[in-house]
Amino acid sequence: MSTEIYDAVEDALRAISFLKLPESLSFIREVSDAIATCFQNGGKILIAGNGGSLCDAMHFAEELTGQFRAPRKALPAIALSDPGYLTCTANDMGFDRVFSRGVEAFGKPGDLFIALTTSGNSPNLIHATLSARERGLKTVAFLGKTGGKMAGLSDLEWIVSGFSYSDRIQEAHMTAIHIIIERVEKLLFSQEALALSP
Repeated sequence: MSTEIYDAVEDALRAISFLKLPESLSFIREVSDAIATCFQNGGKILIAGNGGSLCDAMHFAEELTGQFRAPRKALPAIALSDPGYLTCTANDMGFDRVFSRGVEAFGKPGDLFIALTTSGNSPNLIHATLSARERGLKTVAFLGKTGGKMAGLSDLEWIVSGFSYSDRIQEAHMTAIHIIIERVEKLLFSQEALALSP
């Protein structure tokens, strides 16, 4: 067996094992509860990220608006990812505004804004988080490395530390996202309701 492949697998398993830490488990529980409460109160979720984290944001949103483990009603989640909107805002106002403008357009008090960033230093996500807080949204940050400039800005945050590259951090983020969605479905829908949903 290739040592390089084995070492890469070990590194990936180390990233996933990060989810077993008490602070990781607490974050998953608290974010699940916050999302379920937001939906129960008629709110929606706005999610943003750059590059691979934007792909994760889109994945997060589609699992909620579509379905995850079983049929149930759609849940309102928006990934701030529309190409026309992103390029218009970046061109006219600067790339730093691409997500805060989306928060301004769609965010209402009681909604929830989620930022995904492996560095924690993306100016557009910092601006969006501050904009969300000003507008009365609850804020969540999935971070990496040291947490960067985003550390301490959100109501709930999780820093996947100890990894030099974004890929391992994103693998941990996505696993946590799947577990969060699974728990949200359990919190909002009984097994009987899931079985009877069209």
